[in-house]
Amino acid sequence: MSCTDPTTGPLIIDGKATASVIQEELKEEVERLQKEHGVLAGLAVVLVGNRVDSSTYVRMKKKVSSAIGIHSVDINLTETVSELDILAEVEKLNNDPSVHGILVQLPLPDHIDEGKVLQSIDVKKDADGFSAYNIGNLCLRGGEPPLAVPCTPAGCIELLQRYGIEINGKDCVVLGRSNIVGMPVAALLQSCNGTVTLCHSRTKNIEAKIKQADIVVAAIGKTEYVKGDWIKPGAVVIDVGINSKPDATKKRGYKLVGDVDYEECSKKASAITPVPGGVGPMTIAMLMKNTVNLARHSIGLPRMPLRNKMHRNLSHRDFIVTSQRLSSSQDNTSNK
Repeated sequence: MSCTDPTTGPLIIDGKATASVIQEELKEEVERLQKEHGVLAGLAVVLVGNRVDSSTYVRMKKKVSSAIGIHSVDINLTETVSELDILAEVEKLNNDPSVHGILVQLPLPDHIDEGKVLQSIDVKKDADGFSAYNIGNLCLRGGEPPLAVPCTPAGCIELLQRYGIEINGKDCVVLGRSNIVGMPVAALLQSCNGTVTLCHSRTKNIEAKIKQADIVVAAIGKTEYVKGDWIKPGAVVIDVGINSKPDATKKRGYKLVGDVDYEECSKKASAITPVPGGVGPMTIAMLMKNTVNLARHSIGLPRMPLRNKMHRNLSHRDFIVTSQRLSSSQDNTSNK
């Protein structure tokens, strides 16, 4: 990895464009499954209440499902629904052969035990990849690969792979140890032979650790937490965070920023994801990929692996993807 060229700036890792490419690949696979096997991949989303952020996210998922050709099932429940009623709906979906992936939109109301609801999802339909079975197989060396991989971490790895960014032998720092991002992305980086340091709220001298990193994945949930002078010259920065920052120049009074100070860090990084338009679009794309993989699994076909073929011999397990590279325009951008 080299320092940023002052005349061109860092490589901007475009999640929106990458997600679009993945959606086209998935559309072809959905059509092939239906034509050759008579199976139409199906995704069910359970939405409880009327939170604006959750409703917006579900609409985005439905839009992408439609574009790819995935059968979409929507279960909309009131804020006051009982836990038993939610569990009953999940059980119906578990038994519905037209549904291959089930996603319960979080957060759930306070009177609902989220863990209990998530555990009720059949592991063969775990579209989020959060079940103990899938997480366990993700972390183990050898054995069976997971049926689904947590979407945001998978999106991070896809971005690195599709932009030809080497992980093997690199020092990787992950900020945040959540079950949703930090922990699984650390496991994925390790499986690509990265040397991973996982930092969290009790980690001492985080700045010094970040300064040693070839790859930084920021998922700590703090607005512009990572400063430019923390970044090693030429490092790659993957910003998972999405935070609102007051901005009087914006009509809505705020702008969206990540967990790194983009303006500062982009002066040091060789490649960086923007916010918005970086990791965010990849999360939905990988949810769709999980759904298609679960549809394949339902008829005994192997899953479409995660990573690029060039890393096949570097990973401890064969869930490595045959990925098409991005369009020639993006390749040209990376060679500036």
